[in-house]
Amino acid sequence: MKRLYVVGLVLILIFSVAMISYGTWLNKKGENQIVERMENRTIPLQGAKVQVHNIKPEIVLDTINLNSDEMADTVALIDGRIENIFVRKNSGVRRGDVIVQLVNEEIPLKIQQAESSIAKAEAQLANAKNNYARYTRLMDRDATSKEKFDEAEAAYLASEAALQEALTIKKQLLTQSAKQDVIAPIDGEVLILYKTQGSYVTAGTPIALIGNFSRLIFSMPVEDKYAQRLSIGYRAELSFTSGQILRKAYDTEYAAGNKGHEQVFPIHVIEITPPLNETATLRKIVWEVDNRVGLLEQQAYSGVILKSAHNRRVLAVPLAAMTDSNRKSVFVVTADNTLELREVKTGSNDGDFIEIISGLKEGEIVVTSATEGLESGMKVTVTLTGGDANESETK
Repeated sequence: MKRLYVVGLVLILIFSVAMISYGTWLNKKGENQIVERMENRTIPLQGAKVQVHNIKPEIVLDTINLNSDEMADTVALIDGRIENIFVRKNSGVRRGDVIVQLVNEEIPLKIQQAESSIAKAEAQLANAKNNYARYTRLMDRDATSKEKFDEAEAAYLASEAALQEALTIKKQLLTQSAKQDVIAPIDGEVLILYKTQGSYVTAGTPIALIGNFSRLIFSMPVEDKYAQRLSIGYRAELSFTSGQILRKAYDTEYAAGNKGHEQVFPIHVIEITPPLNETATLRKIVWEVDNRVGLLEQQAYSGVILKSAHNRRVLAVPLAAMTDSNRKSVFVVTADNTLELREVKTGSNDGDFIEIISGLKEGEIVVTSATEGLESGMKVTVTLTGGDANESETK
């Protein structure tokens, strides 16, 4: 009996050892299979070839300050009461148009006094002239003294001067009378009416603000290496990332044909300081905006997109290939279908493609799908997208 017990115990131990060994073998085999599969696993990605593209460079500006060099106050040139206002807010005016009429009640009285003085001076001049002519004839016949002749001549000259003075005074008063019409100093729109009918104003008081926003200007600092690509008259387009352009500070009128926040504004360079032929690290570029649609005003705007109207032919990749916000690296697919994280130097972009200055060669393939979690050395299969897909579906 004891012998049978020992034999059974031995068999049980042998079976247990065999089972443990088999389990260990299975685990080892599974781990090897997993490692082998991981080593042979390829990650499916999307990519694009590095190619030469025509791009219209664009930049995004946080803020620009639009200004008008055609804004001016209409100012009263004399004291008076506002009798008539011939415009309203947003009225279009031309330079020289009468927008307000003042009344200065003293001016008509002074003009009457001047006219009376002129009549008196004319009578005195006529009398002095006759007397001078008489003494001239007497002097020719030696029938009067030199002193009498000189007195007649002096009286005649004094009368002429008195008449001229009276005429000058009237002319000045008529000029003042004309200043009762307050005129627009420039072409534009009435942005603000400061005074109302019946108000009394003194000389120098602003009556209305006139502005012309059909053309606006803004400036920006630019590094010389980029400024050298520009010139006077260089054209671009201005647009906005939000609908804020509908906000108006002066409540000016909209023109027909505008597209609201989707409007694209033609702009061009009107000044580069210092000039491009002078040495400088930074330059000020002044742009003029065509705002004939009437959407913009003189104020600050944010979320601005500035896009060139001129093509540049450059080596480029899709913006989606950039792995970081600084746009300094991409994943390149090598000849053995593994990934290589490579640093690049980039230039301008057009919102879809970005210029490659160095770090890549034409024909290389970069990853354009999500790059999170990717590392150099990973095996991949890449499907070319866009125009590249017509040449080769996968790599």
